[in-house]
Amino acid sequence: MTSKQPQASDLVAENQALRTRMAYLLEQAERNHNIMMRHQAFDLEIVSASTFPELVGTIFRTLPIISELEAVTLTLIDEGGDIHTVMGKLGVNFAEFPDLLFVEEVDRLGFDLGRRNAYSPIPRPLLGMYDAFKHGHAFPRPPEGLQSVALVPLLRNKRIIGSLNLGSVDPTRFTPSLGTDFIEHMASIIAICLENVISNEMLKYIGLTDSLTGVYNRRYMDRRLLEEIARARRQAYDISLMYIDIDHFKRVNDTVGHQGGDEVLREVAQRIKAELRLSDALARFGGEEFVVLLINADLDSSTFVAERIRAGIAASMIDVSPSVRVSITASIGVACLDRSDAGATPEAAAMELIAQADSALYQAKDSGRNRVLPYRPDA
Repeated sequence: MTSKQPQASDLVAENQALRTRMAYLLEQAERNHNIMMRHQAFDLEIVSASTFPELVGTIFRTLPIISELEAVTLTLIDEGGDIHTVMGKLGVNFAEFPDLLFVEEVDRLGFDLGRRNAYSPIPRPLLGMYDAFKHGHAFPRPPEGLQSVALVPLLRNKRIIGSLNLGSVDPTRFTPSLGTDFIEHMASIIAICLENVISNEMLKYIGLTDSLTGVYNRRYMDRRLLEEIARARRQAYDISLMYIDIDHFKRVNDTVGHQGGDEVLREVAQRIKAELRLSDALARFGGEEFVVLLINADLDSSTFVAERIRAGIAASMIDVSPSVRVSITASIGVACLDRSDAGATPEAAAMELIAQADSALYQAKDSGRNRVLPYRPDA
């Protein structure tokens, strides 16, 4: 009995099948190589990001494209809202990042934390079919047809700082049986970058903030003033400056002590801030002096706001201890940037604006204190 010899047509078909299989494997290898190269470029880009908006903007702009995803969101743990507050003060426009989410507690991320301790055990990524009830917190604006998702913990030294949330319209993209080494590696790099950038931004904020009152310091105002003068000249709008000084502050310190004086400074700062818009800036220049920068405000409107601030400071007494209250007033000088002198450098214009507001302040003090005076060069 002889074995059946393969026909030529069978060999041709087998050869063709092998060629097809080889072509597919080569295509997959090339695709995987391209994906790897794109992710390496992504890693380099986020590592080089120096600011919080630059980093999260890169993640939201680039990651969906290189990973072929329909949804990418980022959830950060922000106990007490410090990150959101500081980034807002540094000028981050959160409306530009609708997929950036904040939670105050690690439990809100949805991971299995065992004893519900953020440090142990280390949670694993959650992969599976999209469920609006289970995953709504991670995808508040889910794309149409979202099918499978991956919630990947962002870990730093076994501590959870947030979650990277990935979504696809492909139901097989994220399944519980899928290996997670790649997305965990990507999340670890993102976590490192986030922690570094947030730490740097916090240090930047501390360096630009008065530790006693919580408002900006002179260093910030000097820098901001130059930026706003240049912008006001380009866009042709007015900016004004208030110089505010608490009347007889030495008498306050002598009467209630420096701790009581500190409480007065904090309360005055809050009363000034209550009258300002988000676009305006308040800084403590030192001692009992504050400066306010008003954007898109001429001399008359700024003088009106200054009068509201003066009245707000004088309106009610300030509690400096459970048994002691003091009455406080302030004098304010107001000046507006002279747009006709466009030839002056921003530095020279800033110095002149501060000098004008300071001059008006001293006129207010010489006129009896507790009043507002605008600087008018022709007066």
